[in-house]
Amino acid sequence: MKRDDPAHVLLTVEGSGTCEAAEHARAIRRRTVLQRGIFGAAGLLFGSRMAWGFAPRLDPATDARQGKAKAVIQIWLSGGPAHLDTFDPKPDAGYDYCGPLNKPIPTNVDGLQLGQLLPELAKIADKYSVIRSMAHGVNAHETASYLVQTGRMPGDRYVYPCVGAVVSYFQSQQAQRQSQNSAGLIPPYIVLTEPQGRFSEAGFLGPRYKPFATGGDPARTSFAVEGIVSTAVNTERQKRRRELLQNLDTFRKAMQDEPNIAEFVKAEETAYDLILGDAGKAFQPSEEPDAVRDRFGRNTFGQACLVARRLVEQGVRYITINYKGWDTHKQHFQIMQRKLPELDRGLSALLSDLSERGLLDSTIMWCCGEFGRSPKVLWEPPWNGGRNHWGRAFSVLVAGGGFRPGQIVGSTDAKGEDPKDKPVHPTDLIAAMYHLLGIDPTASLRHPSGDMVPLTPERENGKPLFGHLRDIL
Repeated sequence: MKRDDPAHVLLTVEGSGTCEAAEHARAIRRRTVLQRGIFGAAGLLFGSRMAWGFAPRLDPATDARQGKAKAVIQIWLSGGPAHLDTFDPKPDAGYDYCGPLNKPIPTNVDGLQLGQLLPELAKIADKYSVIRSMAHGVNAHETASYLVQTGRMPGDRYVYPCVGAVVSYFQSQQAQRQSQNSAGLIPPYIVLTEPQGRFSEAGFLGPRYKPFATGGDPARTSFAVEGIVSTAVNTERQKRRRELLQNLDTFRKAMQDEPNIAEFVKAEETAYDLILGDAGKAFQPSEEPDAVRDRFGRNTFGQACLVARRLVEQGVRYITINYKGWDTHKQHFQIMQRKLPELDRGLSALLSDLSERGLLDSTIMWCCGEFGRSPKVLWEPPWNGGRNHWGRAFSVLVAGGGFRPGQIVGSTDAKGEDPKDKPVHPTDLIAAMYHLLGIDPTASLRHPSGDMVPLTPERENGKPLFGHLRDIL
């Protein structure tokens, strides 16, 4: 039997390698393997990766309103970027703080300067705003990541969901109330390309609201999206396999009226539609003209930005681009010479492309890491020009979806060590994004225990909702 024959079937599950059914012919008949495999594959795929439409539901305490923003793109600079080298340069602080990056450049917005390695972003500063006074005081990766993306300090009795999980949750609940199919072909919360890994994104909402992490590399000729697109099996071979499975699946035919079987059949059909249909093409930057791909940059981050735009066009509600490599304890400036031009090209292209397509007004973008980096450079060994973690002050870029562009919120002191005025907490930003998405920041979610849990913490000392971010809403 030839390997290309449709009867030569390989059963593959994530993390377990590949098993050829023929190798087990002595113990298990080929047909039995195929009959069981069709349900096993659908169960694994949808149970661990794509269970957004086939899971128990929680009832929200408050309905979502109609917001201006329809989607969110989060650029997560994992490890924490240096605010002095990006959105809050301090050239007068001296070499011990700026190092060789001491020549900030003007932008097309009066009074706003950026780091010298961000020339493309400087040209379009009228499309975004910069928060220079974000602060939470935490210097640990895990705690800061959780805090920036949930608005909560860990240690409470609950594990809170991050923004992406909450947005996905409200979208599914709204679809249920409108008697729509909330599953769709593409999951509503996607991470390009690797999970962030610092905390449980779904929190108490459960695995249904975890993000779908694509894996793979969008800069490759074929973006191998995990569980959807494989470089090892072409489309025609996938179709032949599907036909063979359907022909052999007498068990499913005999049990087609059984509700649980019908649910698995629906999962299988949805999976194949995503693998073989047009929906899967949303993940492929190769569908774009070369000039467009070049504009974003032919690297993993640039092409991930392009895929994010394609996913927004398909109606995906929340996309995170997990851009790693910003934890620069050593040789910081050498790394910045590579990372910052990539960030500049990809992020500026994404902002401009969304604007040109009329999508920026309805798409929130926010770009930051879990904290900033120490303003004073560590020149001594073993750091050799590194920057450490800095939660006392850092910067966030926000754009679209109802945020006023061309604004600066807050400032830091002369060395960028602490906020000088208008301090902003992650809770303020999260509440502002919920508001723009039509989600009431003061609403509550029902915990599986039955408790009602507020989306955002209660304000202390009469602090207004959104804090100083009211200036850009």
